Amino acid sequence: MKEFRTEIVPEVSDSPIGLKDKIFTIGSCFADAVGKHLADNRFEVWNNAFGTVYNPISIHRLLDLGLQSKSLETESYLESEGVHYNYHFHSSISGFLKNEIEIEIKNSLADANQFLKKADQIIITYGTAFVYRLKKNNEVVANCHKMPSLNFFKKFLAPSEISESFKLVHDSLKKINPHCKIILTVSPVRHLKDTLELNSVSKSILRLACHEIVNQFSDVAYFPAYEILLDDLRDYRFYKTDRLHLTDEAVEYIWEKFGHSYFEEPTKKFIIEWQKIQRDLAHKPFHEQSERYQAFKEEVLKRQGQLLQTLNVVSKNKDDS
Repeated sequence: MKEFRTEIVPEVSDSPIGLKDKIFTIGSCFADAVGKHLADNRFEVWNNAFGTVYNPISIHRLLDLGLQSKSLETESYLESEGVHYNYHFHSSISGFLKNEIEIEIKNSLADANQFLKKADQIIITYGTAFVYRLKKNNEVVANCHKMPSLNFFKKFLAPSEISESFKLVHDSLKKINPHCKIILTVSPVRHLKDTLELNSVSKSILRLACHEIVNQFSDVAYFPAYEILLDDLRDYRFYKTDRLHLTDEAVEYIWEKFGHSYFEEPTKKFIIEWQKIQRDLAHKPFHEQSERYQAFKEEVLKRQGQLLQTLNVVSKNKDDS
């Protein structure tokens, strides 16, 4: 029978991820999705806690701030309609008092610094090559926070700008954690407000920059999340109704490809068994207090405890049920 689609099978990584590895994710909303899957399957993850950031320059800046425990310049803070923000962070990091978000950002950077010192892998997801620069100082911002457009210049980054910016943060990383590996991805999420044509230009720039970076650094790899959606799944049914974001089914498919490429065999076996246990625990019987169901639940919880004990995984929650 003829094949009517082109399946992408990513190469098996020579730097596999073990269940005890510590993973730092940062970037676009696709980084959130991958980080959530990792956390749900018992990995120790620092999942995009700076908030969603799309452009590479801002992503690299946040990483560098975390790596070097730098404080933010005063002019990066702004106030709009009584709410305080910072141009380098997502709008989820905001407050009615400037002091509140200064403390939140300081604590977030300190937490990131401690995690990055011991991280085994950093997953970076680039979303767009468009950047907004403040006219007053030419600084690239991560978020405009709905300030007037006349305050900004909008332009494309060049692939060389991205790779040069990456080199700086890579140098910072190697000073505090020389053994950490980096995985680059380009988000499959579309940015249609810039038009479909310019979205294609944007993604092309990101992909070319990733290619240049991977060829330059032996400890950096590329995972083809973007290509899997566009050339493997290749169907609008894998987008939500906004035709921008991925469905849960698409994310799950890409997650499976990621696992095939990066997970060690013991990790794969653990995830299979862990997911079986979670499905069993999620089962809702007609008679929850029956002796039969209580015995079933006790047996499932016993399996869960044995699985965690076998791999010496410390439960992050007091109640995993």
